[in-house]
Amino acid sequence: MFLLRGAGSLYKMPKDMIFRFVAGGLVVSIFATLGDIFRPKSFAGLFGAAPSIALATLALTISKEGKVYASTEARSMIAGAVAFLAYATAAHWVLFRYKPSTTFVAASCLIVWFAVAFSLWFVWLK
Repeated sequence: MFLLRGAGSLYKMPKDMIFRFVAGGLVVSIFATLGDIFRPKSFAGLFGAAPSIALATLALTISKEGKVYASTEARSMIAGAVAFLAYATAAHWVLFRYKPSTTFVAASCLIVWFAVAFSLWFVWLK
């Protein structure tokens, strides 16, 4: 059991926090290793961040809320990833085709992200 000092008193650190630190660190390490293996090296940050946090969050959600709730959360994560893919594809296409300002394209393509995310929510998650 871990004790922390807060506001002049000792209190117990919740087990889910410890689990989150350990699971998150382990999964981040695994994905960072994958990022080192694959080329280009710019994928290292991508492999080190989102997937590891998502998996640690899902594991914690399963332990606290159950598999049914976690499956809803997983579907929401998938819908968000699909919406982001649509955003990134649209931004890439516009940037390479017309060569406008990157800031303008990044802001403008958010409409694509929101449209896809809302559509997936309405059709699949609602």
